[in-house]
This record gives sequence, structure tokens and C-alpha cells, in this order.
Amino acid sequence: MQWSDKAIIIGVRRHGETSVVAEVMTFEHGRHLGLVRGGRSRSMQPVLQPGNEVELTWRARLDEHLGEFKMEPVRLRAARLMEAATSVYGVQAMGALLRLLPERDPHPHLYEALDVILENLHDPSDAGELFVRFEIAVLNDLGFGLDLAECVATGTRDDLAYVSPKSGRAVSRVAGAPYADRMLALPSFLAQGGAADYDSLLAAFRMTAFFLHRHVCEPRGIDLSTARDGFVQAALKALKPKDAADQPQGIPKE
Repeated sequence: MQWSDKAIIIGVRRHGETSVVAEVMTFEHGRHLGLVRGGRSRSMQPVLQPGNEVELTWRARLDEHLGEFKMEPVRLRAARLMEAATSVYGVQAMGALLRLLPERDPHPHLYEALDVILENLHDPSDAGELFVRFEIAVLNDLGFGLDLAECVATGTRDDLAYVSPKSGRAVSRVAGAPYADRMLALPSFLAQGGAADYDSLLAAFRMTAFFLHRHVCEPRGIDLSTARDGFVQAALKALKPKDAADQPQGIPKE
């Protein structure tokens, strides 16, 4: 068995004295593990860093085996990803999200999204908005997609202000007003477009955390990654207005 693909490193663990098991997100073969012989060498350590893009070949006798990776670097961006808190936490948080998906299950659009986000993690406003959209895409691929295009009650696409915690669908301001205290806020940049600001990004993080916890984490008996917490705090801190100093930043799970 053999195939070649482009991939992004999302994790590495030691294996024996000189080798490692690399975890990658590939374009055509999904999240995949493979043994890298000599992966702890001086020449390979800079390559095997989360966020780096590589060309790899996987070989194994049988498809169900771990197999072995041979890889060549394409884009080494790990050093740049260490320069900002949003980058440091972001690459770890996206790796944790990808681990929610079945191994070897192709998700080429998530690979492409990951590649784009890694190029923009240094900018907190761009990073926060892109990360939220990535979480929504992961939810969709897990079978829990959100429908934010029109009001679930009236069908209108105008003045959407809420998200139903039960259905994950948008609700207009008028239709949702009687139940506003039970609704999640629909972030303005998801409803109307435009750039994310502090308030809309905070609402977005609350919304995706709610659905990830309810549909994915709680049934599996796991928590959202601590790296996500770090990313959220870093992204919000960079956008926090002066008059928001006393606003809570914690993101509730439910």
C-alpha cells in the first residue's frame, strides 16, 4: 500500500530512541498517523513542527497498519507561529478540533481552511473570525451543522439576531424577542458580513463552544481543549476596547 499527498503537521510523539509518530492533516486522506524513522534527528526536528506543510508518501504492507511516512518540507512556518499568542494556541486548538473527526476520513475543505488560517493567525481579528468559521465547518462535518442563513420561524433573511440552542438555526429579532433570554446571540459578522469586533467575536466563541460541548464533547465525556481557551483569551484581549475592561471573557460550556 502506498500513496502520496500534501499534508500539514498537527502533532508529533516520540517512538523509540530515534523515531516519532507524526500526526498530519492531508488533503485527500484526512487526519493520518505514520512512523517517521529518524524523526528526532537534527535535520528532521525543524520539519516535524505543528503548522509546517510537507509533501509526504505513506507506505504500509496493509491498509490498517500504522505505516511509515517519508516527507519533504514545503513551507516551514512553525517559527513564525511562535511569535504571537494567537498563533501558539491557535495551531494547537485546530489540531484538537481535527482530532474530533474520524482518522483517515477525507475532509479536503478543512485542509484548505487550515492552510489559510495558519497564514493569518498572527492577526487577532482575522484569526478569531477564521477560527470560528473553522469550528462551524468541523461541526458541520460531524453532522451538527448550524443554519444561520434564514429565520427558522419566519424564513426571513433580514435582521437575524439569535441562534436557537435547540435547533442551531438562526432566528430574527422580532421572532426571537419573546425568548431572547433563552437564545444565543448571532454574531453580526456571521449574519451581516463585515469584520469581527470584540462583542461579535465574544458572541461567536460562546455560540460555537455551546454547540461543540452539547453535541460533541459531552457525549464523548471530554472537554474543549485548553489550547482553545488560550486562543480565545488572546484573540479577545487584542480586540478589547478600553471600556470593556470589566467585561467577563470566560466562554461558558453550556
